[in-house]
Amino acid sequence: MNEFRAASHRWGRITIGLGILISLAMPLYISFVMGYHPGFSLIINSFLAYAAVVAIVWFLEPIMYFPVLGVSGTYVAFFTGNISNMCLPAVASCQEAVGVEPGTDKGEIVGTLGISAASLVNKIILIPVILAGLWLLTVIPESVQEVFPYVLPAIFGAVLAQFAGKYPIYGALALIIGILVNMAPIPLFTKNVLCIVLLVCIMLAAGKLKSKKA
Repeated sequence: MNEFRAASHRWGRITIGLGILISLAMPLYISFVMGYHPGFSLIINSFLAYAAVVAIVWFLEPIMYFPVLGVSGTYVAFFTGNISNMCLPAVASCQEAVGVEPGTDKGEIVGTLGISAASLVNKIILIPVILAGLWLLTVIPESVQEVFPYVLPAIFGAVLAQFAGKYPIYGALALIIGILVNMAPIPLFTKNVLCIVLLVCIMLAAGKLKSKKA
């Protein structure tokens, strides 16, 4: 398993590095070859405005998802994208179907296979949808489009219910703390951090208490 994780790190860094270069290729070409560079001041100001809202997620997501995804699954998921609404549910479903626990060696392998299969199916479906996307939006009824904003919360709720079924106390604590933190008058970007820190501390304390009683 150590050799597998070492290979995952090696190829994961290579593929993600190539993905970053490919992502930057088009804006660099437009800016410096075609001559449409908007100026570094505008780029920096736009980046800072965007980072002020979502920069915390850049650090939180790897920490939040790693215990479920594992080493190889993390690389595949971050390269593929759609982590919260595709990769994570795919991992949870595959691990439950096979009967393995998250955070174990078997759980990591099963999760990686699940993410890979979900990503492949996603691309097979996504390419024709993108090509016909504008037309598709014109034929989808407005009543159906109105439910789109609720899709992601529904997925998170399903994943919470799935894991809470195995650990009901932790699920109830996560739900209560999440509600209380979101109701608190604190900045939006600190709410995710506070939820994670509180839950991790409570679960570690509960684990130590169980081990002492045993």
